[in-house]
Amino acid sequence: MPTSRVITWEVSESKGIETAWTEFGGAVLRARGRAVGTTPEPYWVSYELDTGDRFVTRRLSVGVDSAGGMRTLDLRHDGAGRWTANGERLPDVDGALDCDLGLCPLTNTMPVLRHGLHRAPGERELLMAWVSVPDLTVLPSRQTYTHLEPGRIRFVSGDFRSDIEFDDDGFVLDYPSLARRLR
Repeated sequence: MPTSRVITWEVSESKGIETAWTEFGGAVLRARGRAVGTTPEPYWVSYELDTGDRFVTRRLSVGVDSAGGMRTLDLRHDGAGRWTANGERLPDVDGALDCDLGLCPLTNTMPVLRHGLHRAPGERELLMAWVSVPDLTVLPSRQTYTHLEPGRIRFVSGDFRSDIEFDDDGFVLDYPSLARRLR
């Protein structure tokens, strides 16, 4: 039986707020979310995330409304390591298991849960299909997640580094410089 949660974050990086309605259990996560931000420009985001077994992304559907207009993205993973965006192949992210929606603390959950990094020692270097917000460009992103202590993980991508606090279910509590959960 899946567990349902509603989680809201203050997203300092975008000077906004995000709420995600989640269902998780049996190594599967489904979520829908809404976010509003004012940086880099005022925008609204709506998304739906669906993972398969082991929290591997199957689909991320995103809509953005901003001064640049309305944009949509239908990002899909075929289960064999290949990705498409709005039906077009994305060979630069082949092999990635996860998407990472920019400015969204929810999408840090999948690799953390898959590898149990919020509970046990370990380090994983991963390739992600990173989605830039608000323009919805999909780019490859190398990211490293390192367990520091229960509930605390160091995240590194390029020159960026942050020690993120997670709850017992693997959801972000505090992501310094990005977001903090509202209670």
